[in-house]
Amino acid sequence: MSSPVASETLTVLVFSHRPEVREAITMAIGRRPAPDLGRIKFHETGAIADVLVALDAGEIDLCILDGEAQPTGGMGLSRQLKNEIDDCPPIVVTVRRRDDRWLATWSQADAVLVHPLDPLTAAETVADVLRRSRAGDLPAVRS
Repeated sequence: MSSPVASETLTVLVFSHRPEVREAITMAIGRRPAPDLGRIKFHETGAIADVLVALDAGEIDLCILDGEAQPTGGMGLSRQLKNEIDDCPPIVVTVRRRDDRWLATWSQADAVLVHPLDPLTAAETVADVLRRSRAGDLPAVRS
């Protein structure tokens, strides 16, 4: 994969059954998480079927999944996507409790964010995962 280009638009899928959680995620990350990355276009959804359709279309650069989503949480969905989708885009999982970060290891997520989301940390984490993805260098989960 090539390096991200500052003029490139990147598509970030945000999944949660709760619109206010999706809004908190998009607001924390912002439209430009780092100067060396392109602008972010958010694809928000509350339905797993929509996640699968978007990933099958192959136009998602990063997924952010709410670990507390109902009825299926983002951690279980992350594990399913990583095991079932060839060339699965990187995944960031959000959790409510700092102690739940270990579950991201099980979920095979590439990174984890803890609510309440700190905008600086959220933007840096997303930018880092996007850069590592483009460089083909995504090691185990980091938080």
